[in-house]
Amino acid sequence: MVTWSILHVRYTVNKMKLAVVHYLIPACFFLAFYCGYTSCKFLESEHHPHTWKKLFLVHHWPVTVCKMNENDCKDPPKYWTIHGLWPDKVEECNRTWHFNVNEIKDLLPDMRQYWPDVLHSSPNRTQFWKHEWEKHGTCAAALEPLNSQKKYFGKTLDLYQKLDLNSCLLKVGIKPSSTYYQMTAIKEALTSIYGVTPKVQCLPPKEGEEVQTIGQIEFCFSKELELSNCTHSKAESYVMQNGWPFGTEELSVCNDTLTYYPAQV
Repeated sequence: MVTWSILHVRYTVNKMKLAVVHYLIPACFFLAFYCGYTSCKFLESEHHPHTWKKLFLVHHWPVTVCKMNENDCKDPPKYWTIHGLWPDKVEECNRTWHFNVNEIKDLLPDMRQYWPDVLHSSPNRTQFWKHEWEKHGTCAAALEPLNSQKKYFGKTLDLYQKLDLNSCLLKVGIKPSSTYYQMTAIKEALTSIYGVTPKVQCLPPKEGEEVQTIGQIEFCFSKELELSNCTHSKAESYVMQNGWPFGTEELSVCNDTLTYYPAQV
């Protein structure tokens, strides 16, 4: 009798287990399908703030940067410096990942030379780099080659050195001058050198001025960090500030007209 009772209990327990499994399996399949579908839709959505497709390596001309503001801009470098490496369509992807200058201490000599805070004369200021990391670097970190502060700043410096914009412009005879250049000539020279079309941005002429002033050159990269053509609408403009106090004036895509490439402020 005892044996029969035990067997009956075991049978009942096993039957209950089968019933639970019977209901759980379809539920699990449904949840997996639903979560997988919604996750994919979430990640692929064009409106998801952390989704981006390309990077901009942005060079700016320090003399023009100084011209755009009334800060303590003293003796700006006479060579193109780095503004930043920016993914498109995103900013501040991880607000808890704060900038730590100790993580890039090995890079500081190159950072001060090629990625300086043009607007502030103190070489020890790190606010500009902090801004670039927290606004753009935390988004670029989605890529393995950029997934730390040292990688992000180091890779940006590496790409800047490989492009060697300053030397390339000098080789084709384009240098800061009191004379003017045709913007078409500058664009054609850049395209012939790099094999892609960058985006060149200018400060429109102020009242009483005749020509636009070159201010920024952007090179576009794919997620594989390969150079690609930059595309833009004819009406596109870009505020140089980008959350950083460069001034109140705007840069816009340069017109194919005479352009000033200033040697001094």
